[in-house]
Amino acid sequence: MLKGRHLIEPGDLSVSEIDEICSLAEQMNVDPGAFQDVCRGKILATLFFEPSTRTRLSFEAAMLHLGGAVEGFADASYTSSTKGETLADTIRVVSSYVDVIAMRTPKEGAALLASKYSDCPVINAGDGGHSHPTQTLTDLVTIRRLLGGFENLTVGFCGDLKFGRTVHSLTQALSRYKGNTFVFVSPKELCVPDYLIKNVLEPRNVDYTICEKMEDVISSFDVLYMTRVQKERFFNEQDYIRLKDSYILNKEKMRLAKKHMIVLHPLPRVNEIAPEVDDDPRAAYFKQVKFGMYARMALISKVTGCL
Repeated sequence: MLKGRHLIEPGDLSVSEIDEICSLAEQMNVDPGAFQDVCRGKILATLFFEPSTRTRLSFEAAMLHLGGAVEGFADASYTSSTKGETLADTIRVVSSYVDVIAMRTPKEGAALLASKYSDCPVINAGDGGHSHPTQTLTDLVTIRRLLGGFENLTVGFCGDLKFGRTVHSLTQALSRYKGNTFVFVSPKELCVPDYLIKNVLEPRNVDYTICEKMEDVISSFDVLYMTRVQKERFFNEQDYIRLKDSYILNKEKMRLAKKHMIVLHPLPRVNEIAPEVDDDPRAAYFKQVKFGMYARMALISKVTGCL
């Protein structure tokens, strides 16, 4: 049972619970009208202490499609946190008004802290460089819809793998399924963090490769997960400028890839995927956005006990 549960990181869900949410999301995609009133009377609070377009609107659209209501904020400057109110007090107040909270913050661990003071389920919508579990559900729903499952895949991650919370979360989730292999493509400065290797992949005997050149490995991928080099994660602007154009996916690189490979991206993109790739049938990042709404619909309906 997921009713009343918090979702702070992908590991909070068992493999069977992930499969259950993905199956429900697929049903909602096929027949959204059948679910339009399941959360009527429920309220979602979207507390976004960090800018967001897709994630916030996806959560809000998800709840509205389920027949529920939404309140919250998209800019922390309009909240009492500017007066010094603690996160704990904010959560105590908000959770007394609503049935579920979706929260994004630049501070790692803030979502976990919020869950300790909330009277309703807290869904982590991204906390710094730590975790983004609903993006992971989005990615998993997309992979399952387009490739048929989560096993025996070669998954390439490219770009900012050091600070990319979406990369960390999806790696943790897919490493729990059989036969998956990971290839991490990045500049040395943005290499996948050691904790993912030492604490996640190696204990599970998962095969992985670390390299710097996409052209050398793209032909093996079933999934290519592109990420942007995030300016806001750099302490030094010169380093950002030097690295931001390091890895750009274009038609030339796509010619080296499998016909069935899919390209995912958590968005927003800057220039790491050339617009010429958008017309390639393997470009799945805009489908991914829509699947994300259904993933969040499924999750919200489960944690609120509506389904």
